Amino acid sequence: VDRARSRETGGTGLGLAIVRHVAQNHHGDVSVTSLEGVGSTFTLRLPLVPNTTETEKTDG
Repeated sequence: VDRARSRETGGTGLGLAIVRHVAQNHHGDVSVTSLEGVGSTFTLRLPLVPNTTETEKTDG
């Protein structure tokens, strides 16, 4: 954890909003699981996309 960024110094609060926006634009999603006193896990899921060079080889 970066000590320069803490609850005391605060932040803009844009990080998760930006991640959510990126995920949605790529047809993915973001989720969080949290246990009090233990911590939180953030998961970003993005769909796999076929390699365009492989697709071009099979199409042409």
